[in-house]
Amino acid sequence: MKLITTLLLLLLFGFPGFGQDRVQRIDSLLNSLYSQGKLNGNVLVAEKGKVIYSHSFGFANETTKVELNEKSIFNLASVSKQFTAMAIMMLKEKGKLNLDDEIKKYIPELTIYSGVTIRHLLNHTSGLPDYAKLLDSLWDKTKIANNNDVVTLLAKHKPTALFKPNTQYKYSNTGYAILALIIENVTGTSYSDYMNKTIFRPLKMRSTFVYTPRLTPRDINNFATGYMLDSLNKLVLPDSINETKFVFYSDGIVGQGRIHSSTLDLLKWDRALYTNKLLSKEGMEEIFEVATLEDKSKTKYGFGWYVEESADYGKITNHSGSWPGYVNFIERHVRNDKTIVILQNHVNPSMPILEPIRSILYNKPLTIK
Repeated sequence: MKLITTLLLLLLFGFPGFGQDRVQRIDSLLNSLYSQGKLNGNVLVAEKGKVIYSHSFGFANETTKVELNEKSIFNLASVSKQFTAMAIMMLKEKGKLNLDDEIKKYIPELTIYSGVTIRHLLNHTSGLPDYAKLLDSLWDKTKIANNNDVVTLLAKHKPTALFKPNTQYKYSNTGYAILALIIENVTGTSYSDYMNKTIFRPLKMRSTFVYTPRLTPRDINNFATGYMLDSLNKLVLPDSINETKFVFYSDGIVGQGRIHSSTLDLLKWDRALYTNKLLSKEGMEEIFEVATLEDKSKTKYGFGWYVEESADYGKITNHSGSWPGYVNFIERHVRNDKTIVILQNHVNPSMPILEPIRSILYNKPLTIK
């Protein structure tokens, strides 16, 4: 089946060097996926900071039939983590905190999790329990929880740590929710205001902000509403599906998600990461260093980014973001200075998009993994 799919892709979108340029091939690929109902969102591809492809597919709102455009704003979900990590690193360079400080220094209620440091939160080696499970079993679902509520649940119920800090890697939304609280406690300002003041405004990311749509709803121009497929294969809001109703009662928790942005703003972010506008050269390097565990093995995660060395594409830093209604991806090919941003506001079965775009960019045969 994989071979058949690959051959079909080659027939549809061309062999390397056979007439179609890369932009045409990317456009053919994405338009084909859109026509099959497997894509609804914005895709941007850049080389050395220059946009070589940018296109919007489908509707920002299925009720009003407002179409997506290049300024459309999406919930980034876990792509938000890289911004939280940057804010922590900026505070470190200002001497406001140390990465090896234990979290109990800033949040005394969490003394039970002795040995867990800010560094462990950043690279997902803390072993902290999953707050989503606590909310699911213990929270009043008619109320919207915030970061302080997460701390209260952890302190009151004292769920056992998953493992000793820095002995394992396990992706943790709890860790990044705690990081947002540390930012607030250190700065004396809200997570949202601090991100605006220190990152979004300086980088002129005018379409980027922290937003909790169910807790603090407001009208936002160019907002891309997120949709799920229900059991009848109909596009609906995630609030109407039992399995995803947690979007309501967990809406007030930030740091691990809740940043909203556009493809164009994420390109501004990408460009800033090649400079020292926000951090020193040493600080930028530290963000993209993967963690070393107690047994000397290395993970594939730095501070808010996955990091890998690819034989085909060189050094890659990337992160996905998935939340009911949204599926996102940002990838940076650091040595070759290529950027891919994919923001989608439909969650439905779809063919992988990233790998074919990678292949086209490097004039390689299209494959599906």
